[in-house]
Amino acid sequence: MRLSAYFLPLLRENPTEAQIVSHRLMLRAGMVRQSSAGIYSWLPLGFRVLQKVEQIVREEQDAAGALEVLMPTIQPAELWRESGRYEDYGKEMLRITDRHEREMLYGPTNEELITDIFRGAVKSYRDLPRNLYHIQWKFRDEVRPRFGVMRGREFLMKDAYSFDLDAKGAKHSYNKMFVAYLRTFARMGLKAIPMRADTGPIGGDLSHEFIILAETGESAVFCDKAWLQTDVLGTDVDFNGDLEPFFKKWTSLYAATEEMHDPKACPVPEDQLVSARGIEVGHIFNFGTKYSKPMKAVVSGPDGAEIAVEMGSYGIGVSRLVGAIIEACHDDAGIVWPESVAPFKVGLINLRAGDEKCRTAADDFYKKLNAAGVEVLYDDRDESPGVKFSAMDLIGLPYQVVIGPRGLDKGVVEFKSRRDGKREEMSPEAALNRLST
Repeated sequence: MRLSAYFLPLLRENPTEAQIVSHRLMLRAGMVRQSSAGIYSWLPLGFRVLQKVEQIVREEQDAAGALEVLMPTIQPAELWRESGRYEDYGKEMLRITDRHEREMLYGPTNEELITDIFRGAVKSYRDLPRNLYHIQWKFRDEVRPRFGVMRGREFLMKDAYSFDLDAKGAKHSYNKMFVAYLRTFARMGLKAIPMRADTGPIGGDLSHEFIILAETGESAVFCDKAWLQTDVLGTDVDFNGDLEPFFKKWTSLYAATEEMHDPKACPVPEDQLVSARGIEVGHIFNFGTKYSKPMKAVVSGPDGAEIAVEMGSYGIGVSRLVGAIIEACHDDAGIVWPESVAPFKVGLINLRAGDEKCRTAADDFYKKLNAAGVEVLYDDRDESPGVKFSAMDLIGLPYQVVIGPRGLDKGVVEFKSRRDGKREEMSPEAALNRLST
């Protein structure tokens, strides 16, 4: 993509309304623009990142055996009355009356709707287990939306729901999602630590929240230093096998939020304990028959008797993750994207757009990158080198290739890694080979 033809409204100054790093950088980098309080339009650069994050989430859900569906944003209030949550949910729920005077709501979550879908279709234990998920926009009318996409009113969410015959099967489904979550965040370049959590209004007696460490995190967390050396992706996983040993391994290392941490009872020596800030990026729940019993989601068991299915729900804030990644991956110059979620892999900079030799060389390199399938943002604008360098550092693409008159005279381009700032001179062919691998 040529930057001269791209829609990238960068801001030079920090917006006064932005209180945290991710909000400031997303506005400055032209990723989002606020529509109203807590509601954002995603512009081309931000939308590309959102899609990258969404796809990783989707791939790991699919690998764990979950099946994708798509449920509506608007739900009938009668389902929530059936579960007993309609009045309890409070003012965060946006309630709507349609033209026929039917009470509706903009879904803040989907336990009721997915239970209704399940009970209308599954009647026998032979059709279990099942795990259905979707990635859909949701709305919660936060009283004070703030921090950009980190705590907005409208947000993109992945929520999955498992259905099992008994508690043992439900725990296996829970373990599948536990493992899938660790893998999902690791693929995004994040170290997500599972911490035992309160089940809150979702219900149930087993719950973990996944927290990434970031200096600008929302809350204090404590964990064993060994967590920082873990490698989730280095372990082969058989989702159809026994995952309990995996679950026990990854919950045996100490990790606790400030609310759950007791310094006097902490089993980790002080020199081995990490105290940091954290951001929640996912939450999983096993809540048994909390919804299946009142909503009569039952199946015929092996002996013909009706059994209320055991359920769990599993959420990842997809749009929130974009902000969380920036909170964990930035420096004074701007965003530093992990390669797996970067909007483009490389920024190509032509230092002299008016110089025919530079333009020809840069255009040729741009064509070769495209032919090799490398996602590239080509700054072909007639701007000063300083403006171009600042823009590329701000939007945080993993690599930069700079083509200028001096380098061309020597037959080289400059190759820069955004993460460590290391610069190298190399031939265009060597740069192309490095980016193509």
